[in-house]
Amino acid sequence: MTAARLNSDVLFNPSEDHQMLRQMVAEFARREVEPQAAAHDERGELNLDLFRRLGELGLLGITIPEEDGGAGLDTVAAVIVHHELSKYDPGFCLAYLAHSMLFVNNFYYCSNAEQRGRYLDKVLSGEWVAGMGMTEPGAGTDVLAMTTTAVRDGDHYVLNGTKTYITNGCEGYCFQVYAKVDGKISAFIVDRECPGFSSSNHIDKLGMRGSTMAELIFEDCRVPATNLLGAEGSGLTHMMRNLEIERLTLAAMSVGIAERCVDIMVNYAHDRKAFGASLNRFGQIQRYIGDGYAMTEAAKCLVYNVARDVGPDVRNRVGSDAAKLFAAPVGKMVADYAMQVMGGAGYCREFPVERLWRDAKLLEIGGGTIEAHQKNLTKDLTRSVAAK
Repeated sequence: MTAARLNSDVLFNPSEDHQMLRQMVAEFARREVEPQAAAHDERGELNLDLFRRLGELGLLGITIPEEDGGAGLDTVAAVIVHHELSKYDPGFCLAYLAHSMLFVNNFYYCSNAEQRGRYLDKVLSGEWVAGMGMTEPGAGTDVLAMTTTAVRDGDHYVLNGTKTYITNGCEGYCFQVYAKVDGKISAFIVDRECPGFSSSNHIDKLGMRGSTMAELIFEDCRVPATNLLGAEGSGLTHMMRNLEIERLTLAAMSVGIAERCVDIMVNYAHDRKAFGASLNRFGQIQRYIGDGYAMTEAAKCLVYNVARDVGPDVRNRVGSDAAKLFAAPVGKMVADYAMQVMGGAGYCREFPVERLWRDAKLLEIGGGTIEAHQKNLTKDLTRSVAAK
């Protein structure tokens, strides 16, 4: 084995468990995820039966300790799953991310034993689909501007407000929801049994159509006080901690899209003939392939390198922001290259590039816009200079 191959194995599959996980997810994605992707994209529906297969495979609690029913793995493992699933159906993977990262991982690390006892088994199995409610019609990147409120009333909190663009909003049974208590952001578990909680019809969207999106609506919604996560006012801490693994897994999705698109255009350019030669003999096509591969590998290396230094007790906002800032545009750009190489064929729904191209755009918006990452990096890097 060459030194370069050894180093890449250590970075991308740092243990035998990681290698086995990648093989298992890659095979599952090729065998079960790819065949259904186009149909569920067309319908704009989540494949619930397939989603629950993720629970059978132990993937819905990838970062949860084994003693509590999870896989007991780390952020690198979470990146592997999102990377491999997104090669074949990023929309389906987004539903997985909203459930396993935005709810399960977030919930576990800010909940108590009693709360875990009520919710954890059902979300780890996939019996209950879950998600997270943060974005509002008037507050996206500016999260502190959220207007959803929670007021204590005896043994309950009464929530009022609306969350929007919520992945799994249609199928979800329970959500981690952020609301202000006396002006301070707090986190709650809200489920379908809470009076006054409803969701809107499915919000149609350009890409990631293998997952659904809806508004969560709270109209004098009564949530048991036992569903408060942590203390009043601690929600921002929970949110910021979980954003790092969210951003890395979103970045990994972009890597998966890009990697699949490189494979597609390499094979297409080899097989397709023009002017008596394979397309890959033309310099313009070589540029798309060469640049696309280089971008993909650079993004992949950055994402996996940062993932080694992110965990429930390890903060790395600079790394996670940088990884998503760099990687998010790569999926869209490489999908565009692949479409250009394929010409009219790439633009048609007969081939997956058109779907991957549509899916990739969200990664520049969700989990923090690229502009937000630029702002965060400038602020954090300036602070580090000032501290010297």
